[in-house]
Amino acid sequence: MSKEEIIHCAGCGVELQIEEPGKLGYVPVEAFQKEPIICQRCYRIKHYNEASSVTLKQDDFLKLLGHVGQTKALVVNIVDIFDFEGSMISSLARFVGNNPILLVVNKIDLLPKVTNANKIINWVQRRAKEHSLKVVDIVLCSAKKNMGFERVISAVAEHRGNRDVYVVGATNVGKSTLINRLISDYSDLDAELTTSQYPGTTLDLVKIPLDDGRFIVDTPGIVYEHRLTEVVKKRDLVRIMPDKPLKPMVFQLNESQTLFFGAMARFDFIKGEHQSFTCYTPNSIQIHRTKLDKADELYDNHKGEMLAPPVKADLDELPKLVKHPFHVPKGKKVDVLISGLGWIKVNSDAGAEIAVHAPKGIKVILRESLI
Repeated sequence: MSKEEIIHCAGCGVELQIEEPGKLGYVPVEAFQKEPIICQRCYRIKHYNEASSVTLKQDDFLKLLGHVGQTKALVVNIVDIFDFEGSMISSLARFVGNNPILLVVNKIDLLPKVTNANKIINWVQRRAKEHSLKVVDIVLCSAKKNMGFERVISAVAEHRGNRDVYVVGATNVGKSTLINRLISDYSDLDAELTTSQYPGTTLDLVKIPLDDGRFIVDTPGIVYEHRLTEVVKKRDLVRIMPDKPLKPMVFQLNESQTLFFGAMARFDFIKGEHQSFTCYTPNSIQIHRTKLDKADELYDNHKGEMLAPPVKADLDELPKLVKHPFHVPKGKKVDVLISGLGWIKVNSDAGAEIAVHAPKGIKVILRESLI
């Protein structure tokens, strides 16, 4: 490959090179006979679901986004309903200028079947407004289950005009799966993007030509370290990323009782009248109930074994648990969200004093109830 001839990976957009196997963009010489040409890393992720430690840091991501405001674009922002606040790009409005934003809310297949779609859309509208995010439309979908996809396609067509389409989102929100669908509906290009559940797969702006001379532009997934999915070991990632509808677990608690979510987090009901709490967390994580005054001892003696994930070998990798106290006012219906792990709904409006212990740096917030 000569210096003048720069070829980019059809999977992640990185510049390809044949000299250094350990570095980004490496491709074995024989792979140049194949179409489309993808780097070894994309090939591995695509075929063996191998993880890679290469991710794009937030500053680089914001630099890439920086020029979107100067272009004529429809910005498709993909968020994850399972971790709505954790996957929001808080500064997005600053970067996109006057370009319209279409908010695509992915992974709705994870919500219990009885959930009312209109109520979810209204809830998303209120949350977006609180984040100062003005959107032209909100579409609910599941890229994985192929639900609501026609609505995404028609919303893109409706709001695009003769603009390019920029797709932005945090890692693990299902961005590449959605892009592949857009490619197959909008373009005759054979090259699919690499899809992976691991952070930071898309390394550079990938341009996919559309039939009208415009482009779908895929941007790298932004890595947010306030999400639990970014700080756990890869083997635990599979445990905490739900792939089936959540089975809500209801607990009737007296004050001074505690719930443990493996060794990942803990929820204390400190003070208040007897009431129920519903846990919307991955089905694979066992919840253990204990008395508040025994909670520290139980954690010290059983973390990594009875309280898992993570397993004992990975415990040192997890930041220490930090306490977040909350006052739930009377008459309010709220969730407490642990970014990347799900949420606990406070079912009573009698008010309560609660606390959540989560790994240091993980976003924990009180919000209006989603369901």
